[in-house]
Formats: sequence, C-alpha cells, structure tokens
Amino acid sequence: MSEKVLELEHVNAYYRENRQRKQILKDVTFSIYEGDIVGLVGASGSGKSTLCKAVLGLLKEYDGEIRHFTNRPQMVFQDPFRSLNPRKTIGWILEEPLKIHTRLSAKERKEQACKYLEKVHLSGEFYDRYPRELSGGQRQRVSLALALISGAKFILADEPLSALDVTVQAQILQLLKELKDSEGVSYLFVSHDIDVVSMICNRVLFLKDGHITEIEREQGKDANL
Repeated sequence: MSEKVLELEHVNAYYRENRQRKQILKDVTFSIYEGDIVGLVGASGSGKSTLCKAVLGLLKEYDGEIRHFTNRPQMVFQDPFRSLNPRKTIGWILEEPLKIHTRLSAKERKEQACKYLEKVHLSGEFYDRYPRELSGGQRQRVSLALALISGAKFILADEPLSALDVTVQAQILQLLKELKDSEGVSYLFVSHDIDVVSMICNRVLFLKDGHITEIEREQGKDANL
C-alpha cells in the first residue's frame, strides 16, 4: 500500500468574527497517499480556503490532528502573477530556495533552475525573463517548477486553472499528471469545477458547510485527457 503524505483526523477550524468564535470546518478526516491526485470541491463559503490554510499551517485556531509525511509541502496559487516576485527574473525566483536549503555554487544553481524549467516544458531561455513577460500558462508552469525545485512531494493546487483558457487548462492538467509520474508528486487539487476535477483526480472530496460529505473513487484507470 502507498505511504501517506498527509493525514487529517477530526479537524475543526475556527475564525474570530466580531469577537465571536465561528466554526468553519467540522470533524474533517481524510488522508492523501503517494501518487494521489485528490480533488477538493465545494461552493464559495464551504470552507475550502480554510482547509487549505489549515493544511499549510497558516491557521492557528483549530483542533484535531494535521500530519505531514513529506518535507516542504508547497502551494500553487490561482494567480501565478501575484505569487511570483515581479521584480525578479525567473532564474532568480527558482534559485532562491536553493540558496536557502543547499550549498550549490552559482553555476550549479543555474543548472538546476534550467533543469526544472525543462521539467515543466519551458526552455532555458525563460531563465532571464520576468514574470510580466510570460503568459498565464507559462507563469503557472514556473510556479510548478518552483514547487518542485523546493523539494516538494506534496503540492496543494488552489484553483490553478481558473485564470487560464481552455486549451492551456488541458496542457496544465496533462503536466500535473506527468509530474505525478516522473517526480512522485501528490496533489490536493482545489476547484469549484467538478468536470475539471473528474478529468484528473482519482479521488474527490466534497466539502459542504464545513463537512466532508462524500468521497468518490474512480473505478479503473485514471481518466485520460
């Protein structure tokens, strides 16, 4: 059986509103395993954002257990333009985690940056470009490269396709599946679009009023794009 990468047990999460404690998540329990692409679907206000913050350690008011079994889980945001430093080149952005977590030389860091650009189907020419010079799909690829170069084996993708057109969406979905197979990455894929989720996810969690109301498992092989 595959190893767990994330486990939530009986998680309740809260916000303070006008000095009152408001419960957002209610007894949420699920696990994600190696090789999983797990969809999280829910309407606005269902608790998806709160769940994401809790998983990433950005929410302090919760009880229950949240356990990570991988190092440095990363997030890919809905708007890659806002999540990438607009004043820095793509090369600088990709090398920053290597400066913090490794002792690689400048030459070795550049080689790694170009290597990870290639993993997301971008050439080394993008190394010296700025985020503003890239399309939305290209910026989302850079966000994935940044997550991978940071050492992530678990990525939380929060509405990663909503700012992209349909053709580019299909390309990013295919890339996510490729990286799952080639890099051993598992995902929690957050979306409001059940059709998109059904194309890529092998399990789907439905969140309503703070509760996980259903877990759907596909039968057979992953859906093809």
